[in-house]
Amino acid sequence: MTAATADGGLTRTFRTIWRTAVLVLGICLCFLRYGYLRLAALIRRRRFTAHQRALWLQFCARLALGSVGIRSRVIGVIPEETTLIVANHLSYLDILICASALPCTFVAKREIARWPVFGSLARLGGTLFVNRESRHRSRETAEEMALRLREHVPVLFFPEGTSTDGSELLRFHPALFDPAVEAQLPVTPAAIFYETTPPQTERDLCWYGDESFLPHLLRVLGGPSFTAVVQFAHSETFPDRRSAAWRTHDTIEQMRNRHHYLTQRSRHHQMVS
Repeated sequence: MTAATADGGLTRTFRTIWRTAVLVLGICLCFLRYGYLRLAALIRRRRFTAHQRALWLQFCARLALGSVGIRSRVIGVIPEETTLIVANHLSYLDILICASALPCTFVAKREIARWPVFGSLARLGGTLFVNRESRHRSRETAEEMALRLREHVPVLFFPEGTSTDGSELLRFHPALFDPAVEAQLPVTPAAIFYETTPPQTERDLCWYGDESFLPHLLRVLGGPSFTAVVQFAHSETFPDRRSAAWRTHDTIEQMRNRHHYLTQRSRHHQMVS
């Protein structure tokens, strides 16, 4: 082992310990803030609304991103209307990235509800959990999504149905587009990118396949800082769920391809100069 390798290992270890401590503190603050907000609503005899949950989750997301050294950036206009937002999916970090950009309700796979700590945060934030293996349960989730949209809370889901390594965009499942299509509400495509510094790549930060949650989290905590980007396209209404699925898929794919092209060209110019 060289001295440089040893120094790199020590740096990574120190970074992991420090960020873990800050993240734990941040999570404690999130629970305390939630308790305060619920108590305030109880004293005022008011309902703790889905919008208030979304605002609380936004606070938690911004706190968590700062804790683990992730910078965030938004491209395009953040939707202010009641809309269904669909995005590509690279890892569980996407929930923090999107929540930090705007208050919204998330739709996530049911397994997340059972995660220690993070599952509790998701439930308190109003996340809707879907069982994609059951058509009946998926329909129930769609009805819950429609209810949130009627409360004027944006709803965001990942129509690929799973996270990927970012090399390609999987087919979008059309079923959960129904709430927006039936209510003739706009659908907003959102593309998520991880901007890294070589030799680190976007794929290094993706959580996909059979990788366990904890090793990936420790890799993020110990790794160098990076910038998470969410790019919003123009919203659009659709006549049916299938056209909504394929058109938003194409829009997000085009945004990601263009972003990677511009990033590689910028790096090439920097190397040449």
